[in-house]
Amino acid sequence: MEAIVKKPEAGLVCMQDRQSVKMEIEESVGGKNVLFIVVDDLRPTLGCYGDNLVKSPNIDQLASQSVVFQNAYAQQAVCAPSRVSFLTGRRPDTTRLYDFYSYWRVHAGNYSTLPQYFKENGYTTMSVGKVFHPGISSNYNDDYPYSWSIPPFHPSTEKYENTKTCKGKDGQLHANLVCPVDVAEVPEGTLPDIQSTEEAIRLLNIMKRKKQKFFLAVGYHKPHIPLRYPQEFLKLYPLENITLAPDPWVPEELPPVAYNPWTDIREREDVQALNISFPYGPIPEDFQRLIRQSYFAAVSYLDMQVGLLLNALDDLKLSRNTIVVFTADHGWSLGEHGEWAKYSNFDVATQVPLMFYVPGKTSSFANPGGRKFPYLDPFTHVSNLIPQGQTKKIVELVSLFPTLAELAGLLIPALCPETSFDVALCSEGESIVRYFVSMEEKVDCGGDDSDYYQDDQKEPIAFCQYPRPADTPQWNSDKPRLKDIKIMGYSMRTVDYRYTVWVGFNPNNFKANFQDIHAGELYMVGTDPGQDHNIYNNSLHSNFVKKILEFLRR
Repeated sequence: MEAIVKKPEAGLVCMQDRQSVKMEIEESVGGKNVLFIVVDDLRPTLGCYGDNLVKSPNIDQLASQSVVFQNAYAQQAVCAPSRVSFLTGRRPDTTRLYDFYSYWRVHAGNYSTLPQYFKENGYTTMSVGKVFHPGISSNYNDDYPYSWSIPPFHPSTEKYENTKTCKGKDGQLHANLVCPVDVAEVPEGTLPDIQSTEEAIRLLNIMKRKKQKFFLAVGYHKPHIPLRYPQEFLKLYPLENITLAPDPWVPEELPPVAYNPWTDIREREDVQALNISFPYGPIPEDFQRLIRQSYFAAVSYLDMQVGLLLNALDDLKLSRNTIVVFTADHGWSLGEHGEWAKYSNFDVATQVPLMFYVPGKTSSFANPGGRKFPYLDPFTHVSNLIPQGQTKKIVELVSLFPTLAELAGLLIPALCPETSFDVALCSEGESIVRYFVSMEEKVDCGGDDSDYYQDDQKEPIAFCQYPRPADTPQWNSDKPRLKDIKIMGYSMRTVDYRYTVWVGFNPNNFKANFQDIHAGELYMVGTDPGQDHNIYNNSLHSNFVKKILEFLRR
């Protein structure tokens, strides 16, 4: 294939051909450590994704040394199914986990996991915080010892997350949604994410001292509810600067089956006191601003923890030989479409930040001994950093497994066959290293990143899905148990549109019936970026159904 010579966008460089890029990556990163950072409920509300309000200087600094994917999507917008999906490289229809109550190795197939694969290839694999979802879905032990070399670490203060630790206006402690705290006054005088950062740094020191090749996964809890964070972060977000979502209404054309009634939000004491009608609410505008303010504050608190962790990587001189991945298990609605939390197929629930720092590839080795990630104080630092390379290609979290394997110089797991329940090692996602921007080949190019590969003929598509117990919102609509699932919403996101079809589903044999269509959604994101105007009933869309069926048969 001939080299493609185009003019790059700002901050981008172009490629020669896919094979040369693959060779460059193998040469520069083979045998590198991996620091895998996964955040709970984090939408791309970050400075590096163009948010002018949120203060995230440390994550922005990481982005400035990374390849940043602007259109990355989870496969199901709820914790356990999403995490099992990207950690096994299989979609929810293959893990057969749509809720929280089964262990894939018993329930579906004995699939290898991403950390297990690294462990079997000579890495010391370690888990800190929430990586797998705890409980039945990871066999009550975070899939240890299959996935991890040592027992996973969970902060001792996790057990207080949903207890009455939030001081209300009455001076009493409550189990609230909005929960800024004085850290000195909470149980044990600390918070889970602070403990996770401390443990991760301790493990990095051990790996450095022992000179062991490692895969360290660090799972941060915030901004998952309750929005409990050190109260000083409220100073970053004066309430007068907090706006409502640009589309805080329930769209008229939204099928009732598509709506998530945010029941976990309603269970919090401060929300209960508002006496909000079920299922559509709405939440009073002044309280909407409080939620959004606390979500942003929790993101900045998270940014501080990420900054301390990356600063330690620098202190130990490990940033020159450690791949860093930063992502989230799914997004979180902040009032868009009148919805809160996750539990839907909209972009705000499924889109996640995704960035890869690869030493010598996304960031050069110039200035030997210089720091890559000095800690930046979110209270004083004004971030003006831009990502080293950005791509608008549509990608999926199910591609994390093969991508990290390729970046580490390991054999890339084969694509799964059409039926793969008895195949231990394969992936239903493809490596996205082919979308990476070469940092060495600085040719004067033109066009956008869709022009980089002439041989990439397939339309990039992200698939996700969400189950429902009924055609109308129920108290268990957000988190139905498997036995109660009657409808499955399959959704496909391209650069041009999001198409969703809600079809009958049999939880006994895990079969979707595409002859039994309950409702549909079609949003043209070019003219309707907020996905507020459903034109499903105005369009012919047999081709969309065909694409979803082709995907399900893969």
